[in-house]
Amino acid sequence: MPKDASGILSEIKKGYIINQLKSGKRGDGRSPEEFRKITIIPDYVKRAQGSAYVMLGDTKVIAGIKIEQGEPFPDTPNQGVLTTNVEMLPMAFPTFEPGPPNEDTIEIARVVDRGIREAKTVDLKKLVIEPGKKVWIVFIDIDVIDFDGNLIDACTLGALTALKTAVVKAEGMDEFKLPVDNLPISVTMVKIGNTLLCDPSVEEEQMAEARITVSTTEDGHIRAMQKGKVGSLSIDEIKNAISISLKVGSALRETYIR
Repeated sequence: MPKDASGILSEIKKGYIINQLKSGKRGDGRSPEEFRKITIIPDYVKRAQGSAYVMLGDTKVIAGIKIEQGEPFPDTPNQGVLTTNVEMLPMAFPTFEPGPPNEDTIEIARVVDRGIREAKTVDLKKLVIEPGKKVWIVFIDIDVIDFDGNLIDACTLGALTALKTAVVKAEGMDEFKLPVDNLPISVTMVKIGNTLLCDPSVEEEQMAEARITVSTTEDGHIRAMQKGKVGSLSIDEIKNAISISLKVGSALRETYIR
């Protein structure tokens, strides 16, 4: 979670959350593997070439796609370009501030980008206009407009939905749908005591010892993994996190991204 959102929880609140976990429930009544309510609205920004609004609990993000022509990277002359950016708007949380991306927003963008890139969700080879000279560049821009924990998963859902709705178009050229397949779903968990909790709220993030995000695709492959916070995770806990991410990720994919 963003370091500047690490407010101090009262000892009473911490005690309540820990006592709830002992009975197999969380502070908000969820089970350890249960996500909060998810609402996704595709094509949310009508002027964008692809977009989505995602509400994960009270965390809200808007993802937009912009596609324009440009030069390929020298080491990949026969591929288009994909770039991901995340911005946490000051209105999203009391301690968020305007300015250039900090290490937290850079981390979120990299984890989202890595899952999409390693899954080859966008077929970049189909985005070549003139080999070595001109390709389509796909910009994924995600704005966090309200923060209540678990930005990585909210941003991933927004990015995937926006990509699925995206249309490549330019004056004098035929439009076509962005070539999208193999969708990586990220599942973020935090460790509190000996329990891994999916989709942590901001309070759970504040008191967690460690965080782990695992992105997987329908074929059962791990596409990205990111560990956060200073606490440690055992090998067995990492294996458990992978197992949970495969199971929960499959359910999320079937329900929200098909």
